[in-house]
Amino acid sequence: MSLFKRRHFLQFAGSTMTMLGLGQISVESQGFGAKVLAQSTPRKLALLVGINNYSNGMNRLRGCVNDVLMQKELLTHRFGFSPQDVLILTDEQATRKGILQAFEEHLINQAKPRDIVVFHFSGYSSQVLDEDEDNSDSIVSSLLPVDSKVPSDKSPDTMQDITGHTLWLLMAALNTENVTLVLDTNYSGGLFNSALKSNQPQHKFYTSPEEKVYQQRWLKHLNLSQNEFLQRRRQGIPRGVVLAGTKRDQYGIETSFSDFQAGAFTYELTQHLWQNGNQPFSQAFTRIAQNVKALGVKQASFQEPVLFVKPDSDNNNLPVYFIKLQAPGAVGIITSVQGNNIIIWLGGASAERLETYKDGAVLEIIDNEAKKLGKLQIERRQGMMGGAKLIQIERSTSLKPGLLLRG
Repeated sequence: MSLFKRRHFLQFAGSTMTMLGLGQISVESQGFGAKVLAQSTPRKLALLVGINNYSNGMNRLRGCVNDVLMQKELLTHRFGFSPQDVLILTDEQATRKGILQAFEEHLINQAKPRDIVVFHFSGYSSQVLDEDEDNSDSIVSSLLPVDSKVPSDKSPDTMQDITGHTLWLLMAALNTENVTLVLDTNYSGGLFNSALKSNQPQHKFYTSPEEKVYQQRWLKHLNLSQNEFLQRRRQGIPRGVVLAGTKRDQYGIETSFSDFQAGAFTYELTQHLWQNGNQPFSQAFTRIAQNVKALGVKQASFQEPVLFVKPDSDNNNLPVYFIKLQAPGAVGIITSVQGNNIIIWLGGASAERLETYKDGAVLEIIDNEAKKLGKLQIERRQGMMGGAKLIQIERSTSLKPGLLLRG
């Protein structure tokens, strides 16, 4: 594929592709405009976008839907997000209109001061020319919704992307400082200013008129002049933290495990935070970036994640997702108990460790203080999801969802 530099796909430990055992997620019954309930503690809101099935001449990706399913399990089972506050858009749901509408209605319209907001995108991205020349090469990165089209003879130079400038405005519109963007795609470091100069793209695409109109609407809403917008954008992100999977001239990597595929950055992020969820952003990101780079080097590729932090803030030293955890590290969690049928999720297992969790493997059940409560034996596993049976339990313990697993 020549026009869109896809997330590179590489083999890690096999080639069989499957979902994580969680299935596709539909938003038809969720609704975007849910009523905000009275709250005494910060609410946690997430919008997760993953696109595998692009059309219009773009090759199919394989791990992006799995990325957002991993994030959903991480946020709900590790960071305490309520499932109804995690909105997922996959494939045909993730149109330009759908993504922007969901960001506005699920995040901007609902978030209050002190609330937690997470936005995740896994899919294709591109680069368009930036008339403001924020960088020396006059390029800004952009996210591709599922309905993005390869330029035609009628509009040879225009892309229907969501640019980094639009993401900046959407972040600025949120009514909370506790904002985290996770971007697992090509060129993601170029969605916001990055010191590294990018190579000039082979094809010179321009921002669409529709995108410019949308930006003008938000400039008016935020009471920002074009010059103020330019100056603030050049200073850095308006809120929170951005975790970008690549520098602005790099491709993202998809990894293949024994029976599922995922983005290298999202997988390493998920696995690390299950084990070390109480670390500050800077410490956690340093380790995650090291793991991603090491994985790329093994496969003759190169991917360097980038951390963006709001200028003049202490966000570097705040806990990941702005949520302080007390629970110990874990390889997974019990997600469901129905009689003798116990469903587990192994999001904290490294790629090598996950391979050892086959039928008959034994895991310890622990509580939030790392106290041993019993043992499970794995009976089946597909991806990170598995079924297990109880082989030991303390008399005073009630087996229930939420109990942690240690390998």
